[in-house]
Amino acid sequence: MATTTPAPSSPPASPADPWFQDRFAARIGGAAYGKSNEIYKFELIKRAKRQALADHPERRMLDFGIGENDEMAPEGVRAAMHREIDLPENRGYADNGIAAFKEAAAAFMAREFGVVLDPVREVNHCIGSKTALSMLPAAFIDPGDVTLMTVPGYPVAGTATRWYGGEVHRLPLVAENDFFPDLEGVPADVLARTKMLVLCYPNSPTGRAATRDFYKRVVEWAMRHRVIVVQDAAHIMLSYDEEPLSFLSVDGAREVGVEVHSLSKGFHMIGWRLGWVCGHEKIVRAFADVKDNCDSGQFMAIQKAAAAGLADPGIPRRVREKYRRRLEKLVGVLRSCGFDCRMPGGTYFLYTKSPKGAGDRVFATAQDASQFLIRELSMSTVPWDDCGPYLRFSVTYEAADEEAEDDLMAETHARLSRARLKFAV
Repeated sequence: MATTTPAPSSPPASPADPWFQDRFAARIGGAAYGKSNEIYKFELIKRAKRQALADHPERRMLDFGIGENDEMAPEGVRAAMHREIDLPENRGYADNGIAAFKEAAAAFMAREFGVVLDPVREVNHCIGSKTALSMLPAAFIDPGDVTLMTVPGYPVAGTATRWYGGEVHRLPLVAENDFFPDLEGVPADVLARTKMLVLCYPNSPTGRAATRDFYKRVVEWAMRHRVIVVQDAAHIMLSYDEEPLSFLSVDGAREVGVEVHSLSKGFHMIGWRLGWVCGHEKIVRAFADVKDNCDSGQFMAIQKAAAAGLADPGIPRRVREKYRRRLEKLVGVLRSCGFDCRMPGGTYFLYTKSPKGAGDRVFATAQDASQFLIRELSMSTVPWDDCGPYLRFSVTYEAADEEAEDDLMAETHARLSRARLKFAV
């Protein structure tokens, strides 16, 4: 007698549900889509900020939580955009990028890192690095394959991996390992199914900058285990310990992977949505093929304006010095208030151990500490509890000049001092 397999159970239907509630894809929750009561940490921050502003309208919010540049794009970039936006030849689809932008990206890589690329075969534009990181798994991940992801970190490539039926294996970034992943510690059964390793250096949020020796070890490991490397270089021009270091400048790197660049962080072009993928010709081609079926390219005027920005070496240097100055000031203030922190190697983030309490209060997590700082001090930070309780301070707060920066730092010191923070149990 034939038997049938019972259908998987799903949440009971609600009268408020649309008729297609059971048609949602499993990758986004299936029939349970939209029914979760879980609140994402950034939504918790937003709610707490709104409450703090309502409870204390007289107290300005000191916002160290935002993670986007506080300036407009440079004047030269905006002037180029003004010129290009009215030219009829810039209408239409850009598809996989115009030659002028690819050539500008290749020239930038040669000037800044000594990396010589063929702009036709080894460079392809993307509508921001986020889209590139979401598309690259489509070129490699089949059901059951593994992507190695560092945590804490930007989750997009991991989300896409799961959507394609793959799995994510997390590589903790901890102080004991200098915020580098333990590649040799990946279990053999996981490694046998691994196709991609996603890195991000300078690292967000830890602020660790890569070293040439680390990249050499990554190349050797990737070749030995036949793993493709995707290095997210969104913060590369915000490097403080040494000159900015490209993964592709290391011997053999181009044989194992690609680097993803963005004009957002280092060029004040947040929201312009433009970057590029460069490296191994066939990986770049595979990315371009996937991209060709997902978008029709960024507006050509934006690409030409960005090309003008890439040609000006002074832009990323000015951006870097601004955020270096702000970070140095913040480190001084936080250290004077009990935080154990130091200048990061890169990014505009300061990642530091969270306080254990304040006065009679005890914080079980960084989330608890973050909520206290927002609600009681009107000071917004981002909590990370992935690898122990840490807070991330961003120096992208709005301040018109150095005097305004110093005023904000003085107020930060005053509020933290009053809070009687405790850093030991």
